[in-house]
Amino acid sequence: MRVRGTLSPTRIINLLEDATIPIRLACRTPADNLWMCSLWYRLERTEADEPANGETETETETDGEWRLRCATAASADIVSFLEADPRVAFEVSTNQPPYAGVRGRGAVSIDPDPEKETLRDLLERYLGDTESELAGELLDDDREEVTITIEPAAVYGWDFAERMSDVEATDSS
Repeated sequence: MRVRGTLSPTRIINLLEDATIPIRLACRTPADNLWMCSLWYRLERTEADEPANGETETETETDGEWRLRCATAASADIVSFLEADPRVAFEVSTNQPPYAGVRGRGAVSIDPDPEKETLRDLLERYLGDTESELAGELLDDDREEVTITIEPAAVYGWDFAERMSDVEATDSS
């Protein structure tokens, strides 16, 4: 994977692991129109990307080998769009100043998830548990779920903290 921008591969991974904001996933429809969809995600490191015994994250500069996993209903429009053309662009970025984030491009694969393992992981990550009414609806036995795996080809990380040091975060709610 090609990594560019002001964030190191380690800082990119840290941002993606720590941020609990949706990923914005862009693709093309079969009619060749652009489509954007926000999904929950989690970063999954490859074995080669994990720190060796005794090393800390800061001692090991990663080569960026990781993927992102999302979950959605098998019947969602985005699934058919991605089956027709697996190329995507994506962005995970903060919504409050100072802005930071990661954008990139790559390709996806789609796999059935009959046990809803990815969805359960995402519910824990974003909601803290699987006890809410929303979680119950999403985990319903009759709902078919898939895992969308994004394999990044190129990523660009940025952090505007320094250039926005005099800008206060505003509450947009």
